[in-house]
Amino acid sequence: MLNVTPAGALQKNHVHYNYLALVFGVPLILAIILGNVLVCLSVLTERSLKTATNYFIVSLAVADLLLAVLVLPLYVYSEFLGGIWTLNTYICDALMTMDVMLCTASILNLCAISVDRYIAVVVPLKYNRNQFSMRQLALIAATWVLSLGVASPVIFGLNQVPGRDASVCKLEDDSFVVYSSVCSFFVPCPVMLLLYYWMFRGLRRWSASRRSNLLRGERRFSLSLKGLRRHRRSKVKYLMPSLSPTAAEPADRVPGLPVPDNDMDLVTTQMDSVSDAEGPERAREGSPKENGLRGYGSGRGSHSKSSRVSGRERKAMRVLPVVVGVFLACWTPFFVVHVTKVLCVSCNIGPTLISVVTWLGYVNSAVNPIIYTAFNTEFRNVFHKLLCCQT
Repeated sequence: MLNVTPAGALQKNHVHYNYLALVFGVPLILAIILGNVLVCLSVLTERSLKTATNYFIVSLAVADLLLAVLVLPLYVYSEFLGGIWTLNTYICDALMTMDVMLCTASILNLCAISVDRYIAVVVPLKYNRNQFSMRQLALIAATWVLSLGVASPVIFGLNQVPGRDASVCKLEDDSFVVYSSVCSFFVPCPVMLLLYYWMFRGLRRWSASRRSNLLRGERRFSLSLKGLRRHRRSKVKYLMPSLSPTAAEPADRVPGLPVPDNDMDLVTTQMDSVSDAEGPERAREGSPKENGLRGYGSGRGSHSKSSRVSGRERKAMRVLPVVVGVFLACWTPFFVVHVTKVLCVSCNIGPTLISVVTWLGYVNSAVNPIIYTAFNTEFRNVFHKLLCCQT
């Protein structure tokens, strides 16, 4: 994206071939294509993967896939020739447009995924992970429309400036470099970080509330047991003077029928209360139905649904540091270097540094399938099935 290799670095009559660009570029292109094709096929062929969040991941995979097919081959070709552009300037403008648009779409899709996960964690009762809603469709459409809007000035003639060096393919307008960097990175990045921070804080708050509910339930259960024991001891003291077996029966009880054990019902109720408060992770200890309290379990349906959704999305806490860390590591140097080169005329930024940060940004397109799918057991299983040609 925004390849600004300086003109005059290499002359046409004395080309130094950069074989390292082929050694690194070709495997990178193949890795991006393979990883993102597997992501798309997995979601399209596996019914269990057709969830709302995974459609965002497919949109991200499409952006990275198009980048590997339409942009990277020409970029690798130019890098192999030492940064010299030997094709038509109109092809260069089309390349720059696709480069800016697809890199922006990749970053905005990452931002859209953070919005989707934020909704799933913070307001889980309003989030249906198994149904693709109009809100999510609008979010994906907005991602691509905004990306096209950011890149469109290039294809409409922004690069056609007087005295243009046709041997170098780059963005000719420095103001557009700053504008596109702000729209593609310096605005989406803080939004993504804030959403992940609020998500992490919401998950911690949910965990703290869950632990507090468990402690309150355990205290109520302990107090009920103590009260039950005192009540039974008073019964024993009251009944001790009588030696008749029937003297222990209540006055209103019909002789010959068993004594109803209301105290045991109280214990069962308290145990079910604690089990329900702990959510699905403690389901093995007995659900309300298994403990004989069907009515009580149905009355807590909304709370149980909230616990289940939060418990599932809670796993995102393990992935958040990886997501944010890799994103910042790949894209921050790229945009900082390019904006600095435009704004700081006296700064000596050579072509080698520019190439390194550009390659680093492209690497993010290969890493995205790993980040968003390698942590998912279902994706791993489907990947294995596709690669082994299993049915």
